[in-house]
Formats: sequence, C-alpha cells, structure tokens
Amino acid sequence: MMKEKYSVRSDMLAKYGKNRRLSSVPEAVPSVQCENGIFIGKTLGGVTSYKGVPYAKPPVGLRRWKRAKAADKSEEIFEAYYNAKSPIQTEWETEVASFYPQGEDCLYLNVWVSEEDKTERKPVMVFFHGGSYGWGGTADPLYDGHNLVASHKDIILVTVGYRTGIMGFVDFSSVPGGEEYKDAPNLGLLDQIEALRWIRSNIVFFGGDRDNVTIFGESAGGGSVSLMPVIQEAKGLFKRVIAQSGNVALTFSKKECEFFTKKLLKESGCSDMKELQALSEDQLKKVNEKLNFYNNFPERDGRIIPEDPYIPYLEGETSGIDMMIGTNKNETNYWVGELGGIVPYMMTAPLKYENDIKGLDRPDLKRVEEFIKIVKQRCKRMVWCRTEFYNELLFRLPSIRQAEGHSKNGGHTYMYYWTEPSTIKYRGACHAVELSYVFGNTEETIYTGSPADKKLSELVGDMWVNFARSGNPGTNKLSWPEYDVSERKTMVIGRKSRVVSDPLKKERELLFPLLDHWISPSYAILNMNVPYVRKLGIGAALTLSGVAGAFVLLYKAIRRDRL
Repeated sequence: MMKEKYSVRSDMLAKYGKNRRLSSVPEAVPSVQCENGIFIGKTLGGVTSYKGVPYAKPPVGLRRWKRAKAADKSEEIFEAYYNAKSPIQTEWETEVASFYPQGEDCLYLNVWVSEEDKTERKPVMVFFHGGSYGWGGTADPLYDGHNLVASHKDIILVTVGYRTGIMGFVDFSSVPGGEEYKDAPNLGLLDQIEALRWIRSNIVFFGGDRDNVTIFGESAGGGSVSLMPVIQEAKGLFKRVIAQSGNVALTFSKKECEFFTKKLLKESGCSDMKELQALSEDQLKKVNEKLNFYNNFPERDGRIIPEDPYIPYLEGETSGIDMMIGTNKNETNYWVGELGGIVPYMMTAPLKYENDIKGLDRPDLKRVEEFIKIVKQRCKRMVWCRTEFYNELLFRLPSIRQAEGHSKNGGHTYMYYWTEPSTIKYRGACHAVELSYVFGNTEETIYTGSPADKKLSELVGDMWVNFARSGNPGTNKLSWPEYDVSERKTMVIGRKSRVVSDPLKKERELLFPLLDHWISPSYAILNMNVPYVRKLGIGAALTLSGVAGAFVLLYKAIRRDRL
C-alpha cells in the first residue's frame, strides 16, 4: 500500500505546473478572452481544455475564511494548461487529488470544449467533486472532462475547485472575533456560487449557453447541488441539477459543528481569530492532519441554508428547475475501504448503528426491527443489515424525499438506482462507483476495481448529457419516465438497465419517518457506551487494554454474529 501511495503521489506531482503570464497570445493556439483575462488552452483530439482559470480572488491573507470575491477584471494573458492546487486536505489513498500540491489559493475551474462542433449556445455541465466536504479536487483524473466532451461534442464541461474542510466549513461563532466570519460554516458552497456567477458572465466566450446550465456532483458534490436550489443567492444561476449519491441530509446542525471548532482551537493552540489568522499555510496543513475525519458538513444555519432544507422542496420553491437524482445499491460499502478494510469496518458499523438508534422512541425502534427482519433475508451477516440501514437513511430515502417534494410541486424529476457493482471485494455497487462511467474514464479503476464496461459508460454518458440538453435523460433505446409519488418510476442502471416502479417499497415505508431525526452522516465520533458493547464487557477491556483491546473483543463477537 505504501508503494502504491508513493506512486500515486509521484504521478500527481509530475502533473503539476504553474500557468504563466504571457506578454502576447501565441499564434495558432486556442484562446478565450474572459472578463478577468485572456486564457490560452491546449487542444488534444479535437477537444480544448482550459485549466486553472481563476473565478475569484485568492482567499488568502485577510480574505482567509471570508466569502469569495469576484476576480478583478483584466486583459492580461495567461496560460491555462495546468490544474490549480487542490484545497488543503489530508493525503488519502482514495482521494487522488490530495496528492497534488495543495494550498489556500484554490478557487479555479477547468473548461473543456470541442473544436469540432461549432454549435452556438452549447449546453453547459458544471461538476462539483465529492470528498465528504473535506477532500477532493479538480486534479483527480477521474474528473478529467476530455472523454465526455469528445463523445458529446455539443456540450461544454466545467469542473470547479472550492474550499473544503478546515478552510471551507468551520463555525467560528463561539470564537472571540468570530462575529466577522459569519459565512465560514458554508464557504465551500459560497465558493461554488461564485463560480456559477463567473460561468454566467463568461461561458458565452467559450460558446456556452448561460441559460442552459446543469450543475451536477457526487457525494459532497451531490449534496452541494441538492442545496443550491434552496439557497436564495444561487437562484437563476442554473437550470438543472443532477445529484449523484448526495442530498440535503448530508448536512450538520449548528450544535454538530461545535465539536470541530473546539478541536481546531485545541490542535492549533489558538484562542481567538487573530491567532488563527496568524497561522501560516504550512501550519494550517499540519493542524489539518490532526483533524482528519472530523471535518464538518455544511451547516443548517438558518441564514444561508434553511434549518430544514427539505421545506423548500416540499413547498414548491424549487419547482422551476429540472432534477435528476439517484443513489447506488451498496452506498455504504464504500467505507470498507475508507476505514481500512473489512475488519475495522465490521467493528465501526455496529458502533455507529447503536449510537444512532439509542435515542429513538419505541415506535421508531419497532420500525428499525422490522426493517432488519426484511433485509436479513438477503444479508449474510448482521453487519450488512446495518449497512442497509445507512444505505436507506443517509442516501436513498433523503433523495426520495427531495424527489417527492419536487415532483409534487410540478418540478420535472427523474430518479435512478445504480446496481452495476465494483469488482473490489465487499464493495458491490458502492458509493462513487458510477463516476468512471459518467465521465467515460473507464480505465480509472479506483472504485470500479476493473475497467468500466464501455457500453454502459456510453449509455450513462448519453443519459447525463441528454438531461443537460433537454431536461429528459431518456435515450433513443431506453425511455425514462418522470418520477411521481403515484408510481415512483425509477431507472435501474446496470448491464440490464430498466424502469421499475417503487423499488424497495417496504424498506421505504418502514424507515421514511426516521428522516425527521436527522441521523448524522459523520462516523467520526462514536460513544462506546451502547447496549451491545456493554453486554460484551468491552467497557472493562477499554479500562484494561485500551481501544485496541476492545476492538479485538468486538471483532470476535461480530464473527460469531452476535452483532
């Protein structure tokens, strides 16, 4: 694993370069004059890319932890050959962009456009990457837009970098001086909105249609595009949304955000905003390493994001946009890899489950028990039954709730359910497995295990692009009806893609009321004082042997199917 990690880091560092300022536009090269400069692109196979284009002023110095400001107008000339730096984050094997150079100055975007199609006013697709709001970046080769544009020449693709984790989602309201940083809990989302403003003003220079913009994203990116319709200042900046494995439930309450603030102050040794501002970029990176896993999700602050972000969907405020939303069959299996393998996953999943159900009242617990009985028929071990619990409550059901509200109020809505699996052991159709198919980057196997099936990738690319073109993701060979609460028609995507009505109906009916509990998407803070742990005597193990000893006993119990 260490050799692989070293190799990935070396590969990513080798791709890094700095876009230079030029004195004149070179002859016979593609260039685009935007409001904040003239950018020189590179053409490969008929597709020109413009990488590292700034959409805002660098959020450094006094602008650290402040709302992004529009880039200054300029007629200077710049290369646009290289991805900008990734936002500050901890290096992590499944987040390839984390091995690319990092920095606070990360508010840049990339554009791909075909030179072979001269269509005017091309549909524009804008992608926001995932990474639990603490990782990710446009440099990840999984998000390279060349193949998608090469096979769909009439679109323009944009990928956007934004602040994550320690720089993008921190509530400073309890910190002396924090009153000057009211936007800090949701800066990453505000960065995305600033990028959409830049796109609305400048995409015409690339041949794009500013009035036909589709925003799409996966995981945190899917959560981002689900939140955009409920954020007032984002209105009018896009026409359509594709939310992949992300929804408005992937957010935190103000109380949930308090832990990260305390942790940041403790690890940095700072006591107020003046001291935090005095930290160097290198110091911030080192502090961030100590905060791994503790990053916040967007805060339901009642100012930028409603305290209940479902309400705008349920009350028809979002009906003017088209929405396509879906989840994967085995979303939570992704964390088998993130937690270090099947053994730590089998230890952590039951702990997370017990933490989340212990506050439920008896009627809701009865619902959970009935749900476990149903899924136990298809799960070999109880740990996978609990995995199904999170597949539903963190991913599928919140997406359905969004879709319900949107469709009831006249918003054109399409639902999908991804079933094509990874070939990596224990993963199934896990979180993020669809990305290589969507972008047509079939050789990027970090989540698929083996190269993605090209025919399925072609179908999925057509679906996503058709939706961006017209608001209907159906193809010539496969029609896709709208989603409504009467029939709940859903596109099951796999080698044999088909439309089904109300998949997993019993599971939906049982657990849907639990959405009101806002079960936390974070698995970082777990209390060992839960029933199964107490029954196994793990408390004594903690006292005598520490957490490692407790986990050994816990694992033995899991192997006996006692959890």
